[in-house]
Amino acid sequence: MLPLRRHIADQIREIVGGRQLDLTRPPGDDGLFGPGSATWAVHGDFTAMMAGGIASLLVQMLHPAALAGVWDHSDFRRDMSGRLRRTAGFISVTTYGSTEAAEAMIARVRAVHDRVAGTLPDGTPYAANDPHLLTFVHAAEVDSFLRAHRTYRDPDFPDVRADQYLAEMAQIARRLGARDVPENRHQLARFLDAIRSELRVDARTRAVARTLLNQPAPNPALATIGGWLTQAGVALLPDWAARLHGLDSGTAMKPAIRAGTRGLGGAIRWALAG
Repeated sequence: MLPLRRHIADQIREIVGGRQLDLTRPPGDDGLFGPGSATWAVHGDFTAMMAGGIASLLVQMLHPAALAGVWDHSDFRRDMSGRLRRTAGFISVTTYGSTEAAEAMIARVRAVHDRVAGTLPDGTPYAANDPHLLTFVHAAEVDSFLRAHRTYRDPDFPDVRADQYLAEMAQIARRLGARDVPENRHQLARFLDAIRSELRVDARTRAVARTLLNQPAPNPALATIGGWLTQAGVALLPDWAARLHGLDSGTAMKPAIRAGTRGLGGAIRWALAG
């Protein structure tokens, strides 16, 4: 591998915690999904997944209870990159790891959720293991990842495969404790439309969003890539979410962002394939 190629690949693997993750599978064990699954296809592109992850977090923080879990139980100002790395690790292991490793990762996250609870500023109690909240967090995530895949990786991804992806990923949500999980595009759209009345923005939302959107790159060499992927993530937001955040979703720039992100994705796939 050329030195530049190796350097890019090493930095990218560091972002997702690749050196610490064991994605080996014993013979005959395809994990929770397997090579032919829609989940392997959607989660297989680093660039689209990173952009989708940014969009997902921006949507999730619009729910006061999801935001409170971050505000009250994490050091997000100093460890946003760590939070992103842990999320990427969870997705990697549950997607590509052995069945045992995936189930252990899910159990670990459930144990963390059991300790995340508190009271909103208006006095309303919240808990990270609340089934309705878990369903919202999941819905925001899979909607964003699917948007990213179709926008930045495979615009011809068939509807039937998109529904297959949502049905597959619903397994993870239910194992985490979610209920009434959307399993196709129509159910997902209905759920996100129905929950919009619960979403809002306040000073705390804006503070967390600023931290996410302005986080420094883990390595100066990746600053340009990180900035571009953040812009690509914002461009994925549904119009209603962008309006709530007061963000310009970059309508006029979307074709250029899409083309540039696809080009970046090709370069990163080249680096990782070496």
